[in-house]
Amino acid sequence: MIWPIDIIIISFVVICGIAAISVKDLLSSAILFGAYSFMMCLLWAVMGAVDVAFTEATVGAGVSTVFFVAAIFRTSRRTRD
Repeated sequence: MIWPIDIIIISFVVICGIAAISVKDLLSSAILFGAYSFMMCLLWAVMGAVDVAFTEATVGAGVSTVFFVAAIFRTSRRTRD
């Protein structure tokens, strides 16, 4: 393994994870979740688990992020009361 690359990717994973749970806007949180999943995909690929990295990229960074963003856009941000 290449340790400096692992440490850089792990630090980005931690930063994206903390930012995704601490940000107030739902759209920003969904985008940060997608970035978190993409960083996990890179980490899996560096570790040699290419099949897991491919699954993480398609399901985690791709499909679920699109579903989250679509669900956020289909809901209203303000109540009608």
